[in-house]
Amino acid sequence: MDVIILTGMSGAGKSQAAAYFEDHDYFCIDNLPPVFLPNIIDTFSGNGETGVPAVDKLCIVVDVRSRNLLEGFDAAMRRLDDLGCSYRIVFLEASDNVLVSRYRQTRRKHPLTEEMSLVDAIAAERNMLHGIRGRATSIIDTTMMPLSSLRKELRVVLDEAENQGLSVYIQSFGFMYGIPSDCDDVFDVRFLPNPFWVERLQMLCGKDKPIEEYLMGFDETKVFISKLSDMFSFMIPFYIREGKSRLNIGVGCTGGRHRSVFIAEELGRILEEYGYKTIVHHRDIDRDPRYESKPSGNS
Repeated sequence: MDVIILTGMSGAGKSQAAAYFEDHDYFCIDNLPPVFLPNIIDTFSGNGETGVPAVDKLCIVVDVRSRNLLEGFDAAMRRLDDLGCSYRIVFLEASDNVLVSRYRQTRRKHPLTEEMSLVDAIAAERNMLHGIRGRATSIIDTTMMPLSSLRKELRVVLDEAENQGLSVYIQSFGFMYGIPSDCDDVFDVRFLPNPFWVERLQMLCGKDKPIEEYLMGFDETKVFISKLSDMFSFMIPFYIREGKSRLNIGVGCTGGRHRSVFIAEELGRILEEYGYKTIVHHRDIDRDPRYESKPSGNS
């Protein structure tokens, strides 16, 4: 039986994720206190004497709505490990600012706001989920992620179960908007010449041929790509040996539109050639660099 434990921050997209898994034939149970996890999984595995038919795919949502019962998560996981039950923990998160904005837009109530302000509730929730996040097999940051990209991410999670191999997620980003929180490896490519300062290239992006031609006109770009290729061809087999099923790589430049996008695309192409399943996502590619580069009124 394929078991997914879906958890994470309130407002990060767990409802959409659960709906996606349900659309892919998972039997979903929402807001289950962790203490019941071993019994529920055993019941639906068909091993018990309850007469409940076995299911092949089970998704259980566990989150802060369980309040104090959430403290039983570690004990439940140890029991599952003792029983030899295989499972995956998918953790969804987003930045504080985005979570606040989503709650204000939807006017929904955070599970902890009866006791504190929304900002304090989000901070308290992060603290409550810290240990669970540390156990996660997949961490998905939905801060700048549209629903279509979230679905692609969840597709990778499903593919991991089917392929039992390592999948690679490469994300380009702009340092001016913050570093993604779910990266295993982060590369800063701001040392490369910046196409933003070439007027005819300013509104293009790293997927466009003129950007490729500009950046590949510098030896440092070619050398960096070659060294990056050599490093991952060496590292990834050892990641696999250690049991890692998913590798998150971040590639950042100033605005996340030119250099990081080009390098992320190149790295994705190289790793695909090595035979690894690879997804490339560009978090900040649609931001207008002219607008973002304007100085603020306070400067």
